[in-house]
Amino acid sequence: MRNWIFVLALVLGACGDPPEKINGLSFVASREKAEQRHVEPLLEVHANYAAVMPLGFMGQRDAPELVFDTERQWFGETREGAKQYIETLQASGVKVMLKPQIWISRGVFTGTMAMNNEADWAALEHSYTDFILRYAQLAAQTGVDLFCIGTELGRFVQQRPGYWQGLIAAVRKVYPGKITYAANWDEFPKTPFWDDLDYIGVNAYFPLCGNQLPSPESLAQGWQQWKPKLRALAQERDRPILFTEFGYRSVDYTGRRPWFVDRVEEQVNLEGQAIAMQAIFDQFWEEDWFAGGFVWKWFIHHQRAGGPQDNRFTPQGKPAQWVIRDQFGKFVQS
Repeated sequence: MRNWIFVLALVLGACGDPPEKINGLSFVASREKAEQRHVEPLLEVHANYAAVMPLGFMGQRDAPELVFDTERQWFGETREGAKQYIETLQASGVKVMLKPQIWISRGVFTGTMAMNNEADWAALEHSYTDFILRYAQLAAQTGVDLFCIGTELGRFVQQRPGYWQGLIAAVRKVYPGKITYAANWDEFPKTPFWDDLDYIGVNAYFPLCGNQLPSPESLAQGWQQWKPKLRALAQERDRPILFTEFGYRSVDYTGRRPWFVDRVEEQVNLEGQAIAMQAIFDQFWEEDWFAGGFVWKWFIHHQRAGGPQDNRFTPQGKPAQWVIRDQFGKFVQS
């Protein structure tokens, strides 16, 4: 069946009608409820998907318990908030990937999370299963099209592979839709359970070039280190690649370490962000083995987000926003 889908995509492409892609935005949780006015800017850039991202919190990387769905969290980070966001997006025809994520205190990278002993691993697994199944049930209840079982949890995945296969089976029992996992850019070749999922999810913060202002040529050359590996994995596993996150900061040297998220105030470079965003569309959106992706990140208060002085990831109010609008518009069916 999957090979038949790939062939159909090729035939449609040959007929001059590009196949629809997942043109997604990562819809950041807020203190407030989502309203129609918050969804309109997504529609204006031709997004057909949004990622809704409730959060679970850990005090440190070896803490065996997740705290989630509490009154102390922002509205959009809770189950109630996620449900309200999903229903608001769906009312405007936007499909949803529900993507519950972990935040470790002080922004510690989740890929380094690991327990110190078997008892702590067992406690973490119990807590994480509760977290994921609560949102898998919400995904089933609201009829979302895609569910993500984890984000950038490399050490957890590598050290406890049997747990993850059991978790996937448990999710399948409560959620009938398609499932992915968001592997970090340097983690995806080692992820052991792609055969059990529907998409190979990758957070695509690949290092590409060291130029202060990246050129289309330098970015295209940089992608040649990674694109063949992604293509080969998609063909080997007979699963399409999905960029569960992709994006660039509007700073100098944006292609050097695209994952870099600290508060160092690099020089604002709006052009570099736009060029890098265009390059990722040029490299991937016409490939039949590529499903699409979710821009990181998009705030619900559009008029207050981003802008020409902002050096963070959001493309809002920047030239990169118009790149996204134009490219999404080519790969979405009206």
